[in-house]
Amino acid sequence: MLQPKKTKYRRQQDGKFKGNAQRGNQLAFGSFGIKALEAKWITGRQLEAARVAVTRFMQREGQVWIRVFPDKGITRKPADTRQGKGKGSPEGFVAPVTPGRILFEVEGVPFDVAKEALRLAAQKLPITTKFVVRRDYDKTSK
Repeated sequence: MLQPKKTKYRRQQDGKFKGNAQRGNQLAFGSFGIKALEAKWITGRQLEAARVAVTRFMQREGQVWIRVFPDKGITRKPADTRQGKGKGSPEGFVAPVTPGRILFEVEGVPFDVAKEALRLAAQKLPITTKFVVRRDYDKTSK
C-alpha cells in the first residue's frame, strides 16, 4: 500500500479544495491516461486496487505511472467516543485530487488495450474520470 516512509507531523489539518489542478494536469510520461473530473481524497488502497486492475488487464506489458501519491495523514476517532478530548489517532493516508489532475498514465500498449485497462482502473476510484490521449499520438501506427 502506498504511504510515506516518514512524516514531519503525525496529524494534519483537513484543508480545502479550491479550483482546478494547476500542476500534474498534462500527460508527461505515457500516451494514454485518466484525468480526474472531481475533487476528492483518494486512499492508498484505492490507488493500489486501480494499479492492480491496470497491470492485470495489460498482462504486465507496457508501463504504468501513478501520478498521485497519498502523503496526507488522516485521523479517525473511535466509534462511540464523546466529542472533545483532542484529535483522533492517525488512520491512513490520502492523496487530495482536484479536477484536471492526471492520475494514471500508460505506454507501450495499443489504444484499445489502454482504454479498457484505464476504464477498469477508473471503476476502482471514488471519482469520475476521463480517458485522455497524447495530442501527437497516431492511432494508425499500432
